[in-house]
Amino acid sequence: MAGFYPKNGRVIFHIDANAFFASVEIAENPALKDKPVIIAGNPQERRGIVVAANYLCKHKGVYTTMALREALKLVPEAVVIKPNHALYKMYSKRIFAQIAKISPLVEYASIDEAYLDITACEHLGSPIDIATGIQKKIMDDFSIPLSIGIAPNKFLAKMASDMKKPLGITILRKRDVERVLWGRPVVEAHGIGAKTAAKLMEHGIATMGDLAKADVKKLQSIMGVRGIRMRERVNGIDDRPVDPEANTSYKSIGNSTTFPENLTEPAIIYAKLRLLARSVSERMKAKGAVSRTIQVMIRYSDFKTVTRSQTLPADIQEEEELLSAAEAIFFKHWTGEPVRLLGITAQNAVHKQTLETQMDLFSFQKEADKLEPLVTTVEALKRKFGEGIIKKGWVQ
Repeated sequence: MAGFYPKNGRVIFHIDANAFFASVEIAENPALKDKPVIIAGNPQERRGIVVAANYLCKHKGVYTTMALREALKLVPEAVVIKPNHALYKMYSKRIFAQIAKISPLVEYASIDEAYLDITACEHLGSPIDIATGIQKKIMDDFSIPLSIGIAPNKFLAKMASDMKKPLGITILRKRDVERVLWGRPVVEAHGIGAKTAAKLMEHGIATMGDLAKADVKKLQSIMGVRGIRMRERVNGIDDRPVDPEANTSYKSIGNSTTFPENLTEPAIIYAKLRLLARSVSERMKAKGAVSRTIQVMIRYSDFKTVTRSQTLPADIQEEEELLSAAEAIFFKHWTGEPVRLLGITAQNAVHKQTLETQMDLFSFQKEADKLEPLVTTVEALKRKFGEGIIKKGWVQ
């Protein structure tokens, strides 16, 4: 058994609940088991955008964000169900609580995905045995199918879990990377979106193999430090641990500085606020955190200290956004007296991915309804003139 567990490495699972929202609805109503199921916001009026669909629909070309009207042209017999986010959240909590019994090293990536480090689970059997047991347990208890990727790191585990769906188990080792991944389009690499892929392709980087062999300086000029990180990952290198605390809330992320001389000039104060915003932004990015409540601390030359905060309509992380919020707060509340200390804090910060992947489906549907006319028009153009009529692009 020791051969399955390296002495100086990790064994990591990426666990993905297949077609999760649709699978939950089928679990709740077994009569839907052999029927095509679509989750969308307005079943009665047959409008809105597809939030999720089961594989009977996916195999006929239905995909998330497709206009519901277009999806029903492909699968007119589909059962359309309004999303029930509270139900999906309950299933997610119960499923991953069960999985956490295998190992406490669980990192939730979204409502239907998690990483599990089983490096210390040799006593439970081989990784394949453990993965098979997890699949069976979750299917028996919840009727939810899982795909599991097994690899020495998080990136490869995620790539592996996407290879066989539904109910797949895939092992991806470092030595397999060149054979399995390098010929695939760069856009399929986890962490690279369509805009970044388009940018890379303009520089002749079309496949993961191109990315793996790309010049480091060239990549850095295109993508910054993230380019170096992605190059390492498609070479099978990813040292990130499975972190159970990764998606928990942070109390605050901030920075402050006391000046050797009191400040009175607005331009100099603005420059200091920029440096603080840059520092806080870098720390937030390192933690993968965002916040919508920004606080500014002002300490005057007489040591009187005031703190003022503002809650924004959306979560932020970037330096310019932090600076804009902090500047507005400071100049609204500054008395004009000499300033001894300044501080910027992002309060109630949370992990960015948690918000992205566990967003309120009703908010999603509200935005989706606005997009429906555009999506419908695009689909009509594709049918009339062919798939190539609309192409993804990016703006410099």
